Amino acid sequence: MVERPPGPPADLDELLARARGLAGRELAWVAGRHGVRVPADLRRDKGWIGQLLELALGATAASRAQPDFPHLGVELKSLPVDARGRPTQSTYVCTLPLDGTLEPSWAESWVRAKLSRVLWVPVLGDGDPGARLVGTPLLWSPDAEEEAVLRRDWEGVAELVVTGELWHLSAHHGEALQVRPKAARADDHAWVLGEEGAWVRDVPRGFYLRASFTGAVLGRRLRLG
Repeated sequence: MVERPPGPPADLDELLARARGLAGRELAWVAGRHGVRVPADLRRDKGWIGQLLELALGATAASRAQPDFPHLGVELKSLPVDARGRPTQSTYVCTLPLDGTLEPSWAESWVRAKLSRVLWVPVLGDGDPGARLVGTPLLWSPDAEEEAVLRRDWEGVAELVVTGELWHLSAHHGEALQVRPKAARADDHAWVLGEEGAWVRDVPRGFYLRASFTGAVLGRRLRLG
């Protein structure tokens, strides 16, 4: 029976109860419950899992620049994991502004706002999207040590962007945060300061959390082996 999508959860307890109610379910079950088509694969539907979980949990932000649950200050992140509960890929956080609008400090950064409170929902499996299993959710805020690592990585990137030395930046930079190309289409470009101090066209970039960092987060909180 198809159910109407739930409204936004009233508080953190209700959000966690909803997420825990999905744990152990196949995504096909979640999709059928809400009348959502299950794609054959995710090559053309890369955001399908996240969108399905947003619908099932009552997220309201859609694509707006705010947390997925604005009234709770919670960002929702689905996290592909292997059979041992270890993340199998990095996690997109947000775009990296290259047009001079990067926030002046870590405290004011969109990365910090996005990661201040995250509901991680592990998803097990890498084949048929409908057969993948929803795992045990985790509501996480960075502790002092984790935030120090994130801040250090962000400030290293910010320095290169502000000084126009973006060409020195690679995916190898950063212990927790890395910067990688982020474009919806192959021909997408952004204007950035080039090596000679002039504005040049380059590919858009985004901040990502390394799988090693998210794996450590889950391991400490969920006591994974």
